[in-house]
Amino acid sequence: MSTTNHDTLTLEQQQELMEKYDPEAASRKLKGIIGTIVFILLLTFSLFQLYTSIFGVLTAQLQRSIHLGFALALIFLLFPARKKNLSKNKVTWFDILLALLAVVVGAYWPVMIDELVNRVGRLTPVDFSIGLAAIVLVLEATRRTVGLPIMVIAALFMAYAVYGPYMPGFLAHRGLDFDSLIQTMFFTTEGILGTPLGVSSTFIFLFLLFGSFLEKTGVGQYFNDLAVFIAGKRIGGPAKVAIFSSALQGTISGSSVANVVQSGAFTIPMMKKLGYGKEFSGAVEASASTGGQLMPPIMGAAAFLMVEFIGGGITYWDIAKAATIPAVLYFTGIWIMTHFEAKRVGLRGLTDDEIPGRREIFSKLYLLFPIVAIMVLMLTGMSVMRSAIWSILITVVVSAIRKETRIGFKGIIAALVDGARSALGVVAATASAGIIVGVVTKTGLGLKLANGLLDLAGGALIPTLFFTMIASLILGMGSPTTANYVITSTIAAPAIILLGVPDLSAHLFVFYFGIIADITPPVALAAFAAAGVSGGEPLKTGVMSSKLAIAAFIIPYIFVLSPQMLMIDTTWYELIWVVLTALSGMILIGAGIIGHWLRNLFWYERVIAMIGGLLLIYPEKISDIIGLGSFILIIALQLLSKRKNTPKASIAS
Repeated sequence: MSTTNHDTLTLEQQQELMEKYDPEAASRKLKGIIGTIVFILLLTFSLFQLYTSIFGVLTAQLQRSIHLGFALALIFLLFPARKKNLSKNKVTWFDILLALLAVVVGAYWPVMIDELVNRVGRLTPVDFSIGLAAIVLVLEATRRTVGLPIMVIAALFMAYAVYGPYMPGFLAHRGLDFDSLIQTMFFTTEGILGTPLGVSSTFIFLFLLFGSFLEKTGVGQYFNDLAVFIAGKRIGGPAKVAIFSSALQGTISGSSVANVVQSGAFTIPMMKKLGYGKEFSGAVEASASTGGQLMPPIMGAAAFLMVEFIGGGITYWDIAKAATIPAVLYFTGIWIMTHFEAKRVGLRGLTDDEIPGRREIFSKLYLLFPIVAIMVLMLTGMSVMRSAIWSILITVVVSAIRKETRIGFKGIIAALVDGARSALGVVAATASAGIIVGVVTKTGLGLKLANGLLDLAGGALIPTLFFTMIASLILGMGSPTTANYVITSTIAAPAIILLGVPDLSAHLFVFYFGIIADITPPVALAAFAAAGVSGGEPLKTGVMSSKLAIAAFIIPYIFVLSPQMLMIDTTWYELIWVVLTALSGMILIGAGIIGHWLRNLFWYERVIAMIGGLLLIYPEKISDIIGLGSFILIIALQLLSKRKNTPKASIAS
């Protein structure tokens, strides 16, 4: 039986929620001549990206400036200056003027490349004007698409670059004049046209396009049906469906909020119907959807930036492989806590009538083939870009197997347009991130702040990690993961690396906390969006989301202290032991937080469970032995106790 008959949100309601909590979704719905122009521009943008990916990427300045020009022009046409003007769906003369200026800025490098190369280091008045326009347009485009915080941060960094001599203490530097600032920002590959935008114009765009093609096949609904089929009958089934579905949806959605609204519109009503509270239902969806960016094989956009920022021959597959165990532990932690909560409240699973049939599920199993294909292609050593292109082609071919999943010519065009539209926010965020990187590089701010952070932490690792976590969470509140990662990886990650931590562990540490900022109060956008679907209280939903995602607050510390969890310098038998003890630890922590296992736990049992769980997750012999002792003790106390509040149930449910 299909699962689409639940009381879910309409598409219009989903769009309203995304526009409220995700600035990237708040775009005009244009019609008429201007609508046609935007459609053609979006299509051309995708075709340009595909052409250069297949036949060879242009030189850095050309590829990135054209990529930027397309995105800026489209942003000013699609995103109004104020949200209250969104409903009018009309482009003002001022926005048209800004879009035309964006075209000029994007075309300046391709048209003037010979002259710019010949007079490198010297700016003409026209160069200065174009560079200044590029900075202003990028800041305004960022404000419109990803919000005010990251725009303000980028502007503050530029102010720091200019007013360096007036800064206090170790922050002081010689300062840059306006010519030098604009030279760095637009006429080198250290500013706006830097590494972040370079990654956006190659890897990230193609993977967003891949996600768009997957969506056109109906794979999103199939993920929901597959999740219901696998997890629906288990205790508290709908919550486990939300976890499984959201982990899969993360593959095709680069936004926590979009993931929450799209899969939550389906899973949250199911959870509420079976008896989960509004806040808990929203929290399960928010924590699971946010974790979608942590789940290999296709992680959040910042993971592609990590390849370039770490360097040293590291590949995207190295990052995905290292992130596998932490991601599994993250989702296992949420699964365990929803299981214990369902047992505590006494919730059932779904009935046979509420679950799609085996034949219906297996007949569409082929929709997963493109995702398997991209994993295999990257494993064989194929480049990320080539793997993405082949996977897009495979998606089109696979979709043709059945009429209801067939994309067709119109579907291909729609996927190209939607893919380009979804990339606009990423382009703006990475361009602004480039401004920040340019200032950090030019002023030496990264090393200064890293040393300042070490001084603040007294040169000790744990306090340094704690301050880095706080910085990542604050920067991540209301700003995209890509920009957050760029800032923390250039400022905070070096401090961790200076203490002898492997580069990959340090970068994954800031990556993790940048992502889970979406469910960390007081500004927990994914949790607030989930509350919008569930009808729950937003702040309570955010607090509950943080509890369910407790693994994400613990595991980064563990893989910094013991890189074996990232499969760094370890053997297969050590790896198995690390996974088994960590999973046992998550069971104890889940029981401690929810207060239930085989029965309701006493307060002292919850304390023992929490401490024992932490010791088990930390991969070290003595801590593992003490943790296993706690595990056995808690089970023994429950079995010996005659106070059983609920029937026994297998933890595997």
